[in-house]
Amino acid sequence: MISGLMNFLRACFQSRSGGYTRKGSDATGKQDGLLWYKDLGQHVNGEFSMAVVQANSLLEDQSQIESGSLSVHESGPYGTFVGVYDGHGGPETSRYINDHLFQHLKRCASEQQSMSVDVIRKAFQATEDGFLSVVTKLWPLNPQIAAVGSCCLVGVICSGTLYVANCGDSRAVLGRLVGATGEVAAVQLSTEHNASVESVRQELRAMHPDDSQIVVLKHNVWRVKGIIQVSRSIGDVYLKKAEFNKEPLYAKFRLREPFKRPILSADPSFSVHQLEPHDLFVIFASDGLWEHLSNQEAVDIVQKHPHSGSARMLVKAALQEAAKKREMRYSDLKKIDRGVRRHFHDDITVIVVFLDMNLMSQASSVKFTNLSLRGGGISLPPKSLAPNNWSAQ
Repeated sequence: MISGLMNFLRACFQSRSGGYTRKGSDATGKQDGLLWYKDLGQHVNGEFSMAVVQANSLLEDQSQIESGSLSVHESGPYGTFVGVYDGHGGPETSRYINDHLFQHLKRCASEQQSMSVDVIRKAFQATEDGFLSVVTKLWPLNPQIAAVGSCCLVGVICSGTLYVANCGDSRAVLGRLVGATGEVAAVQLSTEHNASVESVRQELRAMHPDDSQIVVLKHNVWRVKGIIQVSRSIGDVYLKKAEFNKEPLYAKFRLREPFKRPILSADPSFSVHQLEPHDLFVIFASDGLWEHLSNQEAVDIVQKHPHSGSARMLVKAALQEAAKKREMRYSDLKKIDRGVRRHFHDDITVIVVFLDMNLMSQASSVKFTNLSLRGGGISLPPKSLAPNNWSAQ
């Protein structure tokens, strides 16, 4: 049984490239301590910059950019897919999303022969269902995996349209040129699902009118059931299926009374944006960035510097702010190792996607070699995901 379980885990979590090192050539990004970055690359619709800095003992942020065919058939839609997956409780869910969400999207796009909100929603649901099957299989040996989840932010650029889908509190921000002023305004494209937002608390109360404890202020932080901040995610099965909210799940995750309807949702919120020439770039980032930078501050940094290295520059600006808040030097913060670093900032993932309208208009006619790049790589071999080695974080 253990052998079969290990094979199952390998199939779920192994990198498509088959490698597990986080170091590589310039083509796949570079490593500088806890920072991984790809300063500049080309996608169907322009250029991109990507950076990830680790703070947790295990990197819980996962991310990817895929460009070229968005279908399993070459005749299908062409474009660019961006995913930022901010895991919590462990890396298993975010890694699972990184391995499966885009593949589900390609299959759904092939079935519909186009890109749409419905295609993306089906891909989210298929990924959620797939991870639920993982939890179901692992529950007898590793019940704590029921308490692992991930935020999921996705952007798809196809036929001049930008689709943004979000579960959780990662964020997509558009940099838009304002008339002839030369100024670039920040436009938030994603809706966040965090109990710190009043509208989210109202939504939860409306969905659970019989539960006075659906949101609780705990240590000056609003939390769903006093446990978790986000109200939507992939995974977190312990707050979606009552049969997984029981012993031997750790007591801190167990509710006093069984629930009749799911407390958290995996249904993403959407925005659909027809791209125009004044739309310059989009910043996709986990909340580790937005904890330290405002939307406009991030847009200003990207606008005032060359495309190359823009994501790395945003990460550096966030770390400098984190250091300032703790009254320490940035250079000293960089010396702090993973695990301990989490006391100063979260894992941070940033993908800046620059938009080229000329390339966008040619995306379906110009031959483009498919791009597939993951942020930070896979840092651990499959055996690290074995039940006996799993620990709650």
